[in-house]
Amino acid sequence: MESALYGPEGFYRRPEGPAGHFRTSVHASPLFASAVARLLVATAEALDTDEIALVDIGAGRGELLTGVLAAVPDGLAVRPYAVERAARPPGLDARVEWTDRPPAGVRGLLFANEWLDNVPVDVAETGPDGTARYVLVGPDGTERPGAPVDGADAAWLARWWPMAEPGSRAEIGRTRDEAWAAAVATLDRGLAVAVDYAHVRGDRPLFGTLTGFRDGREVRPVPDGSCDITAHVALDACAAAVAADGTDGMGGTDDDAGDADTRGDGPAFVLSQREALHRLGVNGARPPLSLATTDPASYVGALATAGQAAELTARGGLGDFGWLMTPVRTALRDWAP
Repeated sequence: MESALYGPEGFYRRPEGPAGHFRTSVHASPLFASAVARLLVATAEALDTDEIALVDIGAGRGELLTGVLAAVPDGLAVRPYAVERAARPPGLDARVEWTDRPPAGVRGLLFANEWLDNVPVDVAETGPDGTARYVLVGPDGTERPGAPVDGADAAWLARWWPMAEPGSRAEIGRTRDEAWAAAVATLDRGLAVAVDYAHVRGDRPLFGTLTGFRDGREVRPVPDGSCDITAHVALDACAAAVAADGTDGMGGTDDDAGDADTRGDGPAFVLSQREALHRLGVNGARPPLSLATTDPASYVGALATAGQAAELTARGGLGDFGWLMTPVRTALRDWAP
């Protein structure tokens, strides 16, 4: 998965970029970038500053940063960082610092939209004897069972994704937990947000979620660099990776929370994208029909905006994405659930 996505011939190094194959919320509507701009403003207010960093992890070709920079109000100085392994695209705003790793010690908003689902994972499958084994895959996508899952991976499965039924599969999310904890640790103060396809303990998919995408269509996840390879994210496990004092990362208790260190101000929490965007002023309410008579042009524009908002917040679609909110030495008023 690492080689297929990020190697020299990897999918995310292709010149057309992710937008050539699928739409994220960023591509669906400029309303998304505007909402992130409002969250950036709220973070700046919580930090009591008019200068703030915005770190976009998995920045694609800089589409989100471009939209946010266009939407932030005058008077707020933003230092934008695009964290991406692909080369810097031509024509990108000169203010954007292009880097392959998050900058350390910044104060502001760290935002990772559909990044964790592309952090490589191993897959486990339970055999007829009840043993969870690694799934080995060839360049053509052919699979075969490997060695039994052991060590830290086995411990992760036992805690976060217990497997019992023969034929059941799981994506071992330990690498995502570590990646998120490392990203959060780069913030000195502020807010870290991961937005992704998600599931939580107690509601894991029986056969996992690993799949591929190419040219706007779901395809077999062949690891040859020709397609995106993605799997939904156990956001509750990611939250716990930056929790401490026996919490489960989202306000509950867990005697197995481990030795992870946190610098947050209160526990992390997960909202649906629908709820998060509603709090940021994005909703799909249709404009009053009377506007069509008094101001037809405004009505048409408002109707288009409502349609875009409805797509971003739709149940069964983008609205079901999870937003993992991780405060770092910062308290954001009116956001904790």
